[in-house]
Amino acid sequence: MRLKTLQLNGFKSFAQKTVLEFETPVVSIVGPNGSGKSNIVEAFRFVLGEQSMKSMRGRGGSDLIFKGSKKLSAGSKASVTIYFNNTDKVFKLTNDGGDTLDLNYDVISISREVYSDGLNKYILNGTEVRLKDIHNLLASVNIGSSGHHIISQGEADRILNANARDRREMVEDALGLKIYQYKIKESERKLEKTNENMKEVVLQRRENAPHLNFLKKQVEKFEKTKEMQSELTELYREYLKKESIYLEQEKESLSGESKKLSDELKIVNEKISIIEDNDPLRHSDTSPLLRGRMGGGSSLEELRLLEQRINSLRSSKGELERKLGRIEGILEARANKVAVSGRCPLCGSEIKEGPEQIEKKHNEEKELEELKNSQARSLEEVKKIEAEEKEGSHAAEILKQEINKEMEALRDLEREKFAFKVRHQELSSALELVHIKEGNLRNRAEVFETEIKEGAALIGQEIFSYREYQVTEEVAGHLQDELKKKIERIKIKLEDAGLGNGAELIKEFKEVSERDLFLAKEMEDLEKSIESLKKLIVDLKEKIDIEFKEGVKKINVEFQEFFSLMFGGGHGSLSIVVETKKKRATESDEDDELKDLAEEEEILFEKGIEINVSLPHKKVKEINAFSGGERSLTSIALLFAMSQVNPPPFLVLDETDAALDESNSRKYGDMLEKLSKHSQLVVVTHNRETMSRAGVLYGITIGSDEASKLLSVKFEEATQIAK
Repeated sequence: MRLKTLQLNGFKSFAQKTVLEFETPVVSIVGPNGSGKSNIVEAFRFVLGEQSMKSMRGRGGSDLIFKGSKKLSAGSKASVTIYFNNTDKVFKLTNDGGDTLDLNYDVISISREVYSDGLNKYILNGTEVRLKDIHNLLASVNIGSSGHHIISQGEADRILNANARDRREMVEDALGLKIYQYKIKESERKLEKTNENMKEVVLQRRENAPHLNFLKKQVEKFEKTKEMQSELTELYREYLKKESIYLEQEKESLSGESKKLSDELKIVNEKISIIEDNDPLRHSDTSPLLRGRMGGGSSLEELRLLEQRINSLRSSKGELERKLGRIEGILEARANKVAVSGRCPLCGSEIKEGPEQIEKKHNEEKELEELKNSQARSLEEVKKIEAEEKEGSHAAEILKQEINKEMEALRDLEREKFAFKVRHQELSSALELVHIKEGNLRNRAEVFETEIKEGAALIGQEIFSYREYQVTEEVAGHLQDELKKKIERIKIKLEDAGLGNGAELIKEFKEVSERDLFLAKEMEDLEKSIESLKKLIVDLKEKIDIEFKEGVKKINVEFQEFFSLMFGGGHGSLSIVVETKKKRATESDEDDELKDLAEEEEILFEKGIEINVSLPHKKVKEINAFSGGERSLTSIALLFAMSQVNPPPFLVLDETDAALDESNSRKYGDMLEKLSKHSQLVVVTHNRETMSRAGVLYGITIGSDEASKLLSVKFEEATQIAK
């Protein structure tokens, strides 16, 4: 397993997405003060679950989000993602039940996001998880929550200032024992919960005991009613079987009758629907009677208009005939006048006349000509009207015949429709009667089911044995009534005995007895669980104690080597100190069962760590008397020694070489190379010697947009950027 990549986006001064690759054992990060290189260290802390805002130089989550500049807008969230190579499948994660989860990924990614309202999200390979899960996962690869794998200049001597107990936790964390501490805490929580469960079970058994004794006496009393129950059972078997047969037969009969009536009713409905669909009175667009021939209005309307037209023609003809009569009268009068005067203008004879008589004569001839023309026109018009009248009368007669024919057809349809309506009513009434019978049958079936329930309360599940009862004779209603009366009499006797619900009583006694046995078994299981948890805690503590002691020995070997290397001699070691502390016994009930659960007074042995150092050629042995540089070298030597015993996958060193001179810088560089054989190193530095030990150099600068920029640089460039 190794560190692959660190990705920052909107985190502190890194406004844009920034990716650092870790392909070599030592990666150095350089840059001038204020460039943001320490923000990379804080990004490591952030993504690995650090909760102290102070250690990330902030007061709240919003302080970790890019604040914006004149050229760049402020961010709404900050995120950091770290990627690990997991081809060797060393990452482990267990759930709250202690089961190991499948982490069959070649690459493990851990992301943490923080929003402007302070909300944090933790994401493992794309799935949101709890901070607790992140801590457990990292503990499986020796990346503990104490942060021993991230060492900053300002807190390098934190382990020197810590008390013995806290120093022990740091050492345990470095030794990879934190995972056992998690297991101990989890086991202690389970033990506490199990003890609570045990108390609850004891109380439940105590509460159930009186009721269980009462039920036991009632059951004994109920045994005396078995004879009546046996008789009732036999009566029920016969009655219920016959009743079920009757109900089934009636149901089948009514169902058949209902289906037959429904089928016929459906046919009648369809026929009525067909008649109504073909009813011209409902569909005027398909009926000549209602539609009319010209597409507008009904046939009756057309007939009315046609008759109006005929009457109008007749009226016009009468007017013309009267006009002709007048013309003919005038012509006749003129003819008579000519005969009296002796003139015969058609016969050719003339009587000599004067000029006035010749004017006058001419006018009369002209009027006569006009009268004859008018007579001819009127006769012609009368002929046309008579022809049109004849044609209209003929059309009206045809239309009347058609209307009469269709009206007769409508009357036939109405008679047929009425007949079907009558049949529909008959069928509906018959079907309604069947439904009433079905309703009565359902009520009887409900009574049947109620009887079964009541019988079950008296004789238990034996009530259902009626299904196997053999019926040899036909079911008779009056015999059923007799059986019902016998059943009711025995039911009254059983109820008078006060044990009418005996089946429920036995059921309850069985349930309460089983509950008591279950609680007893649960107590037994809880006792075993308590013992198992206690043993597990003891074993884990023993394992921690053994591995802690062995780890301290190994650390001392490395500490002495690093200390001697840093100071050119001297001595440095860790020692285990023991403190005793009394723990009071908890108060408990006087009940014997509960008293066994009380914790007895005991003495706790709390172990801590002390640091023992002596400088060469000096008598000073108290760390508090060391100079700042000496303290720094001591803490570096100790932290490096701790990391060598159970190496974390990577170490982040943030300017831990700042106080070193040139000679010590070379020694520091030699230690880096030794450390890099077991852990990847990410070194933030200004030191030229430290830079020279790096395989990859990243330079951090602040751009014109006031955001940090990442550059991959050469050694010569790095020394310039670092200034």
